[in-house]
This record gives sequence, structure tokens and C-alpha cells, in this order.
Amino acid sequence: MDKNKLYVGNLPWSATADSIKELFAPFGEIVQVDLIIDRDTGRSKGFAFVTYKNEADAAKAIAELNEKEIDGRNIVVNVARPREERPDRGNRRDFNRRDR
Repeated sequence: MDKNKLYVGNLPWSATADSIKELFAPFGEIVQVDLIIDRDTGRSKGFAFVTYKNEADAAKAIAELNEKEIDGRNIVVNVARPREERPDRGNRRDFNRRDR
């Protein structure tokens, strides 16, 4: 597991990649900030990933920012877990076939 990559949840809708980077920058060198955007609305989904250059900086950010209030919301900051495999949603018509 990559302990340099952090999950940041419960972000205010007003959050931007730049505002997240500004919030996390005091704790170390940031390699990447990925704010997750809803493709239909173009609005933040309320979570992001922040990747630090080293694990110690990521640990400092967790210690300082987890449960910190940002624009009236207590954000969640922890080590990002690998994405779980989801079942293939494929062609849904196959699930309703009557000729089985």
C-alpha cells in the first residue's frame, strides 16, 4: 500500500484542487492533487487524493488535518486504500433475457 497517497473526504463543495494543495502544502512536498469531479455536473464529488513525495510528510498531514473543520465541514484524511474491483456492469440487457 502506498502510504504517500492520502484520501481526503467530506470536502466542502467549494473546494478546488488549488485550495486543497494550499491546505496540505505546509506539511511537505506534494506530488499530485486529484479532486474528483462529477462528469455530469462538473462539480466536486466531495473527495480528493493528495500524494506526498514521502511517507513522513503524509503522516504529518493526517495527524494535523484529520477531522479539521474546513468551511463548516470536518474533513477526513487517511491513507488511501487501493480501489476495490467492482463487478462488470456491462450490458444490462443480458440480465433480463427471457431465452435462458
